[in-house]
Amino acid sequence: MAHIFPNMRMRRLRSNPGVRDLLQETEISLKDLIYPIFVEEEIDDFAPVESMPGIYRIPERKLDVAMKEIAAAGIRAIMTFGVSHHKDEIGSDTWNRDGLMARMIKRAKDAAPEVVLFSDTCFCEYTTHGHCGVIHDGDVHNDHSIENLGRQAVVAAEAGADVIAPSAMMDGQIAAIRSALDGSGHVNTPIMSYSSKFASAYYGPFRAAAGCDLDGDRKAYQMNPMNGREALRESDLDEAEGADMLMVKPGLPYLDVLTKIRQRSLLPLGVYQVSGEYAMIKFAAQAGAIDEVRVVRETLGAFKRAGADLILTYFAMDIARQGF
Repeated sequence: MAHIFPNMRMRRLRSNPGVRDLLQETEISLKDLIYPIFVEEEIDDFAPVESMPGIYRIPERKLDVAMKEIAAAGIRAIMTFGVSHHKDEIGSDTWNRDGLMARMIKRAKDAAPEVVLFSDTCFCEYTTHGHCGVIHDGDVHNDHSIENLGRQAVVAAEAGADVIAPSAMMDGQIAAIRSALDGSGHVNTPIMSYSSKFASAYYGPFRAAAGCDLDGDRKAYQMNPMNGREALRESDLDEAEGADMLMVKPGLPYLDVLTKIRQRSLLPLGVYQVSGEYAMIKFAAQAGAIDEVRVVRETLGAFKRAGADLILTYFAMDIARQGF
């Protein structure tokens, strides 16, 4: 009996390694990545974050050393988070021109001016209650909070931040920050909005890393993880208010949202592979359950296929040192 063979053999494009590599649709490089770092004041040495293997709190006094290492590794961009020892009810240290946020931005830019610095613009690391704004009658007061976000953004820009990255998820925050920046002469400082940020269970390790224990939860202002259409509305509103870039956070559980935003917006689009995603891969690899390098490559590839231009990932230094 004669065999009937298919006319189209997809394996023809896979069997030769050279052809397979030549036809790869998605490429990832260091220029796609933003490396989040934690900077702590008043400590002497690097402090490991137990829930995030390989990640350390950087002592403020050694930030210049760390930045030179980051730049030498080929990383193009960082996101700064401060670990504050001077917290209060409103996070006022963030608009203190001699406070931790301003100091770490200036020190980082002085050490490695070629590295693009995204300044996380929020209050959770600087408030005693761990919320992202001003508490009034037991709730985060939206309008008081966005006024303070504008003040914080101006101080960050004056200190040398290249991009302001508001993550508080307050209504109207982009318009308030844009107005504050423009009013202080920083008309060319772009804003990357955490435009679709979910009240996610994946943030746990971050809270340990940033030292921002939370009193209650953020469900009143961060998004319900079950709501996809609402996420699109949030990003539409931020774009209309003047955001220059958008972001989805977390990453892997929200690829559907990332794809849909990409389809409706022409703005540059970021995605944050958050601390819980990082920790799961690290601990699974330590247990021998997965190949870390291959899994990281696949997940970053998924972000790019879904439409991300930029990826915030704690794996950036590992990738810079080891490649894929």
